[in-house]
Amino acid sequence: MAPDIALASEATSSRLGIQRLARLRIRLTIWYVATFGLIIILLGAGLFAVISYQLSQQLDDSLSGATMELVRAARIREMEAAAPRGHVIDAVDELNIPDRILYLLDTLGNPVKGQKVDNWIRRGAKDAGKLGRVTTQSDTPEDRTLRLHAVRFKLASGQQLVAVAVADKVELEDKFADLITAFVVIAFAALFLVAAGGFILVRKSTAPIERSIEFTRRFMADAAHELRTPITILRTRAEVALQQPRDAANYASVLHGVEAEARRLGGIVDSLLVLARADAGERQIDKERIFLDDIAVDAAGAAEVVARQKNVKVLVDEFEEAPVEGDPILIRQLIMIVLDNAVKFTDAGGQVHVGVSMHEGSPMFSVEDTGIGIKQDDLSRVFQRFFRGETARSRTDGAGLGLSIASWIAREHGADISLTSEPGKGTKVIVTFPPVATVVSL
Repeated sequence: MAPDIALASEATSSRLGIQRLARLRIRLTIWYVATFGLIIILLGAGLFAVISYQLSQQLDDSLSGATMELVRAARIREMEAAAPRGHVIDAVDELNIPDRILYLLDTLGNPVKGQKVDNWIRRGAKDAGKLGRVTTQSDTPEDRTLRLHAVRFKLASGQQLVAVAVADKVELEDKFADLITAFVVIAFAALFLVAAGGFILVRKSTAPIERSIEFTRRFMADAAHELRTPITILRTRAEVALQQPRDAANYASVLHGVEAEARRLGGIVDSLLVLARADAGERQIDKERIFLDDIAVDAAGAAEVVARQKNVKVLVDEFEEAPVEGDPILIRQLIMIVLDNAVKFTDAGGQVHVGVSMHEGSPMFSVEDTGIGIKQDDLSRVFQRFFRGETARSRTDGAGLGLSIASWIAREHGADISLTSEPGKGTKVIVTFPPVATVVSL
């Protein structure tokens, strides 16, 4: 039942992590849209304020131009008719300016032509008679806003009149309505694009986090699974030993078993610590000029001690001087991992061949064994953490972390590690390091 509970707990944890990440993406997208929306609102407010001022200014300029045309027309009519008053008044009827209503009044606000004039227009004309020019507006009962511009002028006869031009501000409202409609449509389209683009951007930016969460979850689950077995064995051995009194030989046997499991547990923990520091970038790589052949010879000698106990021969084949730039401790660990795997999976009477050579200027280290080999389906997975094939599980108590560490060491040194194998015939591992510049001694 315990594995089922662990798997269920793991699945629940994974779902919760995915749900939290999904909520984070939604919140970030909302922040993107809200920020962009606020920018659009501020930009729109400023834009409308500027355009409103410009349109109002244009309307006032238009009204001013209309009054100037009326003044010019009145003076022309006065000159043509030798200043009869009635002909000056005809200028109002003859001058046609679209969407503009024209008036001629005296400086007291009385119309010089018998036409009905609203009181607010009379007041504007009277003010213009005093001040010279006036611009004002008034709201009508029909919810319309009329804009007025009045200017005082003098005829050749010396008479002073006031030219008035009135326009309905509805033309501004129409322009604003069109502008607002266009702006709202564009704003909504922009917000939609920002929402879609923001979600895609958030999804891409959080993808590494999602992979990291998934990787960490899987790593922790695999680590817990691998650590659980030796811990369970340790506890079981201790419990059995304490159930009843035993002689010294039995206690010694139990302690030997505990020591073996503790060593295995310590190896797993050490490997996990190496990989954890590698993932965090905490492992400092101290590179120096070293010789791969010297390290390989030393590692082969250490591996031969273990191989001799299994009746496996470690043979040194081709060896050339091969300088590399790297961390000597890590490179030796890489070589030992490859040699250790070769010895582990080679049966008694088998051989492990070790070689160091220079291939087209690149230092190359190779290990070839006559062991059980690896299935083709498993070749692409051997460098994954905690991966062990079916045959490997039955032949070794390792945790499947060695080749993962070897792959990391190779990457840190810019090296390429390749593996070829044939089940029942053996495996060959080749590690190729980048070329090292030749040191010229003076």
